[in-house]
Amino acid sequence: MSSPISKKALTTILALTVMFGATAHTTNYALENAPVNKVVWFYTKLGFEHIVPMGIDHILFVISLCLLSTNLKTMLWQATAFTVAHSITLALSMKNVVVLPAGIVEPIIALSIAFVAIENIILQKLMPARLLVVFLFGLIHGLGFATALNEIGLPTGKFYTALIAFNVGVELGQAAVIAAMFGLLIFPFRNRSWFRKGIVIPFSVIIALIALYWTFQRVFTGI
Repeated sequence: MSSPISKKALTTILALTVMFGATAHTTNYALENAPVNKVVWFYTKLGFEHIVPMGIDHILFVISLCLLSTNLKTMLWQATAFTVAHSITLALSMKNVVVLPAGIVEPIIALSIAFVAIENIILQKLMPARLLVVFLFGLIHGLGFATALNEIGLPTGKFYTALIAFNVGVELGQAAVIAAMFGLLIFPFRNRSWFRKGIVIPFSVIIALIALYWTFQRVFTGI
């Protein structure tokens, strides 16, 4: 007859197994036996499309990062911090090391967009602490990417290939947004006297209002 201790241990193991199974990443069986080049193309395209055109929230976050400083090098430092951070949590989440429900992640993503946009309005110049802020928010965005990727799943035999390809696609999407911002708004107008009042502040106000609305919507309606 089992002792109370062994029964308790067995119950704990079963509970952990259920929890692990509930958070395990899904498998893309359709690409399990596909050639590597097909897997790479599929997930690179998926990652790009998750930003452009489907990732409106991520697009607004990247646009916000471009507004306060018109220096391309500074923008690249911010983009690098964001990339490193979301790459970490995307990988950890897909390996079931760090898993948070979308009901927590999505409102925080919306708040991160509002925070950066409001910071653009309040501050006259970029502060060094922005890199840390971008990194921390990047960790949250990575969990959001994982939620989207988990809807499609990854082929078990090509897990890392697919994961890296998806991340490359995300980066290409972000690069496209940055290139569009610099090409259409920043480079042509950054030296104009009205740049901050005519572009930075109006864009940031609109982005902040949208993000705050999303926060309310995601917290109270679960959308």
